[in-house]
Amino acid sequence: MNKHGSFSRSRSGNDIPSHVFLIIVSVISVFPLYYMVVSSTNTSVDVLKARLLPGTALLENLNTLVTTTEFLVGLRNSLAVAIVGTLFAVAVTSLAGYAFEIYHDKVKDFTMSFLMLSIMIPQAATLIPMYLLFAKMGLLNSVAGYVLPFVSTAFLIMLFRQNTRSFPYEIVEAGRLDGLSELGIFVRLFFPIMRPVFATAVIVSFMNIWNEYLWALVVMQSPDSKTLPVVLAGMTAGYTVDYGMMMLLATISTIPLALMFFLLQKSFTAGIAGSVKS
Repeated sequence: MNKHGSFSRSRSGNDIPSHVFLIIVSVISVFPLYYMVVSSTNTSVDVLKARLLPGTALLENLNTLVTTTEFLVGLRNSLAVAIVGTLFAVAVTSLAGYAFEIYHDKVKDFTMSFLMLSIMIPQAATLIPMYLLFAKMGLLNSVAGYVLPFVSTAFLIMLFRQNTRSFPYEIVEAGRLDGLSELGIFVRLFFPIMRPVFATAVIVSFMNIWNEYLWALVVMQSPDSKTLPVVLAGMTAGYTVDYGMMMLLATISTIPLALMFFLLQKSFTAGIAGSVKS
């Protein structure tokens, strides 16, 4: 009894510094998000004064945002490219990752290694060639022009390939014996079992497309094709900056990502864990 009791007290005592450290790190991590949300309810003057309490200027900031900026246009375009791009990206990369593993050979393994090397190429190095290519194809200021670079990403292909390794090949053989086509096996057998991986891919793809700024700035040049990151960056171009309105737009821009993550967080964790185990 005494030994166990002293051991418990000693262990709980050793845990106190760890808990304190975790609390401090958590506060530091959450504070920028808290400050952004609180600032969206304050005036620009209060934001510059670093006011940390909620204010009463939320409706005023929202009215200014809607009436003086291209917020609604940016929101519409961001939703369009993010939804369309995510659907196509998940469809293409899931099929590619599945095929790389189920039908793998030396040629496919070499191709996969080559794709992984492409991750190390910085975006800035491919920006001008891609712009010239898309301009010749007439895809500037279009959803297709924005979405195509995100449709087939090496990271998502690798994610699906790694998780496909944990998919029992016996199920594929059983499906073939039952007369299912290769696409039927993928849709009716692979997809239901690997839903956490698909949820992970949806979150990653949607986040990358939604937050993209540099490619959006280059390919979406007309005022009617701007996305939210471009609209937000344009708010700093004038002589005076309304920081309360900027913080409100930044807060609104994070809502879709936050909702998607909270709805799919369990699947996201399972998908990443499955990739690591594989």
